[in-house]
Amino acid sequence: MIFRQLFEPRSSTYTYLLGCAASGEALLIDPVIETLERDLSLLEALGLRLVCTLETHVHADHLTAAWALRRRTGCRVAYPEAERVACADLQVNERGPIVVGTLHLQALHTPGHTPGGQCYLLADREPPLLFSGDVLLIDGCGRTDLDGGDATALYASIHAKVLTLPEDTLVYPGHDYNGRRVTTIGQEIARNPRVGSGRTQGEFIAIMSRLDLPYPAKIDIAVPANRRCDNPAHCGPGSQSRCGSAANP
Repeated sequence: MIFRQLFEPRSSTYTYLLGCAASGEALLIDPVIETLERDLSLLEALGLRLVCTLETHVHADHLTAAWALRRRTGCRVAYPEAERVACADLQVNERGPIVVGTLHLQALHTPGHTPGGQCYLLADREPPLLFSGDVLLIDGCGRTDLDGGDATALYASIHAKVLTLPEDTLVYPGHDYNGRRVTTIGQEIARNPRVGSGRTQGEFIAIMSRLDLPYPAKIDIAVPANRRCDNPAHCGPGSQSRCGSAANP
């Protein structure tokens, strides 16, 4: 597997490039519009063909590059099915893996930060890799005070779908604001001040209610733009989860 962790400093967003050396196919998880040219240049330098962009959720703090990448490369745009982005090419759910060459990512439906958010798991690695979006951050988690957020649902998602993974699972978050790049499930169970150390649901809900975070500067632009296909004539929503050319088994 070809793997790169990429960073956009304005929104402190991580984008992840995953490539299959055998097929030359690649996907980008949570690409950001400000780093469009960087990502295209990297794909070219690595000799990879972008077949898919994959969102963990509808972002409120930045504009996705998905629609621009589709226009520039012909790739498909994938969104979590439960986020209801109607003009996405792929509606991703837990029923089947996202396939890029030899790579198989399993979607984990993890609502709470947003109603339809998902994490993506590469389970056939040692150790496994989890791309957690804004669900689980390093020593934190996504906020639940914006439209569609639900602290009770997020607590359930994290404890049922995420912290039950093997403790050596490497967790690559959607953001970090302190220069950190990766954590593990075991580390978050042991020390995450919001969801680890045996926090109860009631304690978690109380913590989230007291965060008093600033309103995201781009939310009024980002949310509708991220939901809107910028070239409706090329919209082709579907249920298959294979990003490449072959049929999904």
